[in-house]
Amino acid sequence: MAKYSKATLLLLPLLVLLLIKSSHAAGGISIYWGQNGNEGTLAQTCATGRYAYVNIAFLNKFGNGQTPEMNLAGHCNPANGGCTIVSGGIKSCQQQGIKVLLSLGGGIGNYTLASKDDARNVADYLWNNFLGGQSSSRPLGDAVLDGIDFDIEQGSALYWEDLARFLSKHGRKVYLAAAPQCRFPDRALLDSSMASQFDSAPEFAILCSIVSASPLLFA
Repeated sequence: MAKYSKATLLLLPLLVLLLIKSSHAAGGISIYWGQNGNEGTLAQTCATGRYAYVNIAFLNKFGNGQTPEMNLAGHCNPANGGCTIVSGGIKSCQQQGIKVLLSLGGGIGNYTLASKDDARNVADYLWNNFLGGQSSSRPLGDAVLDGIDFDIEQGSALYWEDLARFLSKHGRKVYLAAAPQCRFPDRALLDSSMASQFDSAPEFAILCSIVSASPLLFA
């Protein structure tokens, strides 16, 4: 069984506190909402006053010609239009100055980008259905989200930079965030030119990289 060194374990609480302090200094803490039916409504999450960013999770099927699909666990059923009720929560959060983003990917789903043209098509879909564009079938109602979060945990690492760039080219400001995986640096977000596209990336990626680089003791 692998164990972290005693020094690493002793330093972890201090490191977490430093990362939280850094997060506040950089603009606040972000949280994922949508995968736990018992977590309360989106409006209730924002009303705690703890967060500067809320990522609605997840759009977990898209790309390669697929019809995009959302999964908001026990909160609502997007397949029958039931998630338009989230629109009120989005607006409530934004009225408090909280940025609300749509998170792409997650640990379960079927998503990929097959080409640069595919990335452009997905960007257009996101713009028209969640951001500043127009569509008759907006899954979250008429609320306009502030941006897109990349939580890419599977599939190819190709064309995500193109998707970020296409999203950035729309006239209205689109916030871009990323959640690098603990296999740091994340292969899907590795390219330095892609990293420059993002407004924020959660600091837990730094924690992952430090812990994984620490010496291990085997017993």
